[in-house]
Amino acid sequence: MVTLGVRRWETLAGSVQGVGKRRNQDWFDCRGTGTGADPLLMAVADGHGSAVHARSALGARFAVDRFLALATDFGQAAHDCHEPGRLARLMTYARDDFPRALIHAWRQEALGHWDRNRPVVEEASREPGPEEKLVLYGTTLIGAVLSPWLFVAWQIGDGDLAVIEHDGTLLRPLAPAEEDLGDETESLCGREAWRSMRMHWAPLFEEARAPRLVVLSTDGLSKSFASGDGYTEFVLGLSGRLTEEGSAGIRASLPDWLSQASRYSGDDTTLTAAVRPTDPQQETPQETPDETPEETPEETPRGAATDARAVHGPAEGTDADMERNTET
Repeated sequence: MVTLGVRRWETLAGSVQGVGKRRNQDWFDCRGTGTGADPLLMAVADGHGSAVHARSALGARFAVDRFLALATDFGQAAHDCHEPGRLARLMTYARDDFPRALIHAWRQEALGHWDRNRPVVEEASREPGPEEKLVLYGTTLIGAVLSPWLFVAWQIGDGDLAVIEHDGTLLRPLAPAEEDLGDETESLCGREAWRSMRMHWAPLFEEARAPRLVVLSTDGLSKSFASGDGYTEFVLGLSGRLTEEGSAGIRASLPDWLSQASRYSGDDTTLTAAVRPTDPQQETPQETPDETPEETPEETPRGAATDARAVHGPAEGTDADMERNTET
C-alpha cells in the first residue's frame, strides 16, 4: 500500500472583465484540498463572446460546473489508483471516456437551458437545430484534478496550463503544436469536440516529485505579453514570489496584476493556481487511501476582481524526470 505524507494545496484565483467588454465571459472554480479523499479540482472556461455566441458566458459556467461534477467522481476513483491494473484503467477512462462524458453533459446543460429560455420569434420562424443552438453557448475549457497519487488535466481551445515541477522546471504540457490563428479556437460547441480535447497524465509516485505550482489561465493573460517568453517569465516569477513571500501577499496583489494584463490584452482575464506548501509545519499527518480528510474542503471564492501583468523572476531547475503522458 502506498503511503504519502500529504500536504494540502493552497489555491488563489481571480477574474476580471476585459476593457470595453459588456460582461465577463470567463468562469472559474476550484475546490478541495488535494488529499486522497478530497482531491483538488480546478477549472477555467472562456466563453467566445461574439454575437454568434450570445450565451457563451452561460456556456462557460456550464462547462466549469459539469467538469467539476465529473472530476469529483474521477478524483474519488483515483483514491485507489495504486491497486493492480487500476492506473491503466483510469488512464484509458481519462483519455477516451471522460472527454465524451464531459461534452455530453455540457451539451445537455446548454440544450436544456435553451428549452427553458427560448427567444421570442415569429411563429413561422424555423426552429434551429441542436448544433446551431450549441454555438450560442460556445466556450473553451481547462480543468485539472490533483490528488496525492495523480495529476491529470484536460483542455479544449485556447488558454494555458503551466506547471512548475518539483525541480523548478516550467512545463506547458497542453500547449498545441501550432497556435490558433487570430481568434479561432477549438470549442465545446464543435461537432466532435471530444476529439479536440487534449489530456495531460502524470502519476505521482513520490510526494517530493509533485509539482510546486499549477496555473490555469484564460488567453487574456498570455495575450497581454508581446511573446510567449513574457508569459513564461510571469509564471516563473509568480512561483518565486510565492516561495519568498507566501500566498497571502500574492493573493492581495493578484487583482492588480490581472487588471493590468486585461488592459494590455483587452480581453477577460482569469487565473486559478494551486500551490504546494513547502513549510514542513504545514504538512498533515500521513494518510493512506483508506483514511478520510481531517477537514472539509474549502471552496475558493469566485469572482474576485483581478487583472494582471508583471511578475518576473528567474527560472530554475533542470528537465523533469517524472513519468508523464500528454495525449490528444
